[in-house]
Amino acid sequence: MNTGHPATSWYVQTATSFPSLPPLADDVRADVCVVGAGYTGLGAALELATRGASVVVLEAAQVGSGASGRNGGQVHTGQRNDQAWLEKRLGRDDALALWRMSQQARAHLLSLIAGRQIDCDFTPGMIHARHKPGGEDADAAHIDFMASRYGYDQLALIDRDALADDLGTEVYHGGLVDHGGGHLHPLNLALGLARAALGAGAVIHEHSRALAWRREGGAIVVETPPNQGRGGRVTCDQLILTGDGYLDAVAGGAARARVMPINNFLLATEPLGDRADAILRSNAAVADTRFVINYFRKSRDGRLIFGGGENYSPGFPRDLKGFVRRHMLKVYPQLADVAVTHAWGGTLGITVHRSPYVRELAPGVRIAAGYSGQGVMLAPWFGKLLADAALGDTEGVDLLARLPVPPFPGGRLLRWPLTVAGLSWYALRDRV
Repeated sequence: MNTGHPATSWYVQTATSFPSLPPLADDVRADVCVVGAGYTGLGAALELATRGASVVVLEAAQVGSGASGRNGGQVHTGQRNDQAWLEKRLGRDDALALWRMSQQARAHLLSLIAGRQIDCDFTPGMIHARHKPGGEDADAAHIDFMASRYGYDQLALIDRDALADDLGTEVYHGGLVDHGGGHLHPLNLALGLARAALGAGAVIHEHSRALAWRREGGAIVVETPPNQGRGGRVTCDQLILTGDGYLDAVAGGAARARVMPINNFLLATEPLGDRADAILRSNAAVADTRFVINYFRKSRDGRLIFGGGENYSPGFPRDLKGFVRRHMLKVYPQLADVAVTHAWGGTLGITVHRSPYVRELAPGVRIAAGYSGQGVMLAPWFGKLLADAALGDTEGVDLLARLPVPPFPGGRLLRWPLTVAGLSWYALRDRV
């Protein structure tokens, strides 16, 4: 359960100022109620308020305190599944529409950062590093495929020596550079979106968990817990559910059967000083090809922000610094004498095929979850699409609803142990 911003997060320590917002303690009426104040919910609230709709956002903890404020800050191009996979599953027309959507999402993100003056350190450049020998021919074929069929010319091969020179480590075997990707300070992005939404007229309530929703007459009623003896509820015409890996009973059984929470962990080193010049010379972000990926980048003050390892249980490892540091030292053994100043974890939602789960669950009730690590770029735009649908334009949500998102196998009792066993097998396979 998300109880608020983790005090041990470097993002929290370097966050831009943001006020505490009061819990809901009254019965209120709105055109739209949004559950969750992360990228998706804030993106929806901003769009709705900008277009004149009354909107109330219910956040169980604090603005941006879920995955939106804890992730690696990596901006990946495209949908979570690559275009070849999408063509096989959905056909050329829908695959092309989904690619165009992803490019709109990127443009939208950059427009929000610039237009709303969000200070989140966006830096271009993304490297996908191969952790095993081979794969260069497949990468070259992918570059040709994306250029010839989608007109995307931002991809380039990088060989092993050039990659080692850039990253300051020799553990990788070459890779793929995506000049259209990048990285940023994820919590400051969330807080910037929240400021923009508030400025446009949205109302956000922190510490206001949505417990359940029901129909009452022609409206939807969302209940929250009592606050200092007073309960609050939102009566609305449309309901948007977000929360990704933090989804709970309010989302219903169909969503929870399809979106599985997993935990991921990060650290921040002390500033590297002169040593920072020999690590990530291009200042791109990096994600490797392991099943449980290592991902890393440099901060504005020269720290290494490194993500590695995950677990599938409700709790986090006791020694988070040591847990992630072991992964970092496999990539950067020369940093054994560098202090780790911060470590934190977060929960994200994954789906069977890693496709996002975007659906109309019931008339006027829509959900977006299961970003599977692709939420930094996609979620603000998906929030906009959910807002569009709430205002009558369902084209974007209808397209996303065609993505296959089956339930995890095993049913209510067995899906968790079966999924954990499968994920653990893939993680162990990477070690050999």
